[in-house]
Amino acid sequence: MTTPSTFIPPERTLMGPGPSDVSPRVLNAMCRSTLGHLDPLFVQLMDETKALLQFAFKTTNALTMPVSAPGSAGMEACFVNLVEPGDKVIVCINGVFGNRMVENVVRCGGEAIKVEDEWGHQSDLNKVESALKAHPDAKILAFVHAETSTGVRNDAQALCKLAQQYDCLTIVDAVTSLGGIEVDVDGWGIDAIYSGSQKCLSCVPGLSPVSFSDRAVDVIKGRTTPVQSWFLDMNLIVGYWGQGGKRAYHHTAPVNSIYALHESLVMLKEEGLEQAWQRHEQGHAKLVAGLDKLGLSMAVDEAYRLPQLNAVVIPDGVDDAQVRSQLLNDFNLEIGAGLGALAGKVWRIGLMGYACKDRNIDHCLASLEKAIR
Repeated sequence: MTTPSTFIPPERTLMGPGPSDVSPRVLNAMCRSTLGHLDPLFVQLMDETKALLQFAFKTTNALTMPVSAPGSAGMEACFVNLVEPGDKVIVCINGVFGNRMVENVVRCGGEAIKVEDEWGHQSDLNKVESALKAHPDAKILAFVHAETSTGVRNDAQALCKLAQQYDCLTIVDAVTSLGGIEVDVDGWGIDAIYSGSQKCLSCVPGLSPVSFSDRAVDVIKGRTTPVQSWFLDMNLIVGYWGQGGKRAYHHTAPVNSIYALHESLVMLKEEGLEQAWQRHEQGHAKLVAGLDKLGLSMAVDEAYRLPQLNAVVIPDGVDDAQVRSQLLNDFNLEIGAGLGALAGKVWRIGLMGYACKDRNIDHCLASLEKAIR
């Protein structure tokens, strides 16, 4: 083993499925002096971060906060708090992350009712309604809003409306959607939602914004069994992330990462939600037009294609791994491989947050053209 030395990473352009490029403003915020996690000034920052997350989620939910761990922990936080042994949960699966929801249901002792659709297509609303009718005792409908593995946008508003008609709670994966496309927690009636800091918020990885409706909070408080995770038990965490006043110690928050998240949310507020969504749509249109000139096609129908996560069909005779390796080694550009059923069939090109800009798109198109040749 060589003698360890300071690690200096190269400057990559991150256009994969996440993490995305991080703004210098966010990196600078993270480098500021560390405060104690119960310092009054840090508590004030926590309150501001909560308010900014409420803005991003379009909600007034009191229980809105960043979980001190990546998006997968936000997912687990929603399931372990709302699912008790024996509960029926209808889960929409049209990619990798729907299957992860099923894993969480099973580990909570619940019964997962799967509604499966072909990868690259939306979850079928008729199938979902049939499952709700067949299982009137179902407690929760869970689905992925923006399926990162395929580039598909599910119709979150329509799915939530269905759940409400059949008196089901909703758990929504917004890891790749928050900040990139419309998310309206209160308007759509979402009960529990989780996201990640490293996608369209363009923050450093390691935090998972979550929000629970008052209805969901009542369900959590009324549990007959303890939440199986001590660390993710919202009954305990709320004492630390409560609004104002004295905070009860629960865990040592990742203080500097919260600085970074706060700054990324300040930037989102400055830009405006609708303007951020429009920027992602415009960047997507430019990328698609450029890919078309290279003879490359999209894997997902335009009607439900994600602007921030683009699944591009790999042409016959092109070596997937070789192209991605050349992009990384020769052009310092990262794009993503396909997962599961789409492995070796698509590239996943991210246009998330700070990475969604003309310079990155031009660099990606020019580098892809050279690599394919």
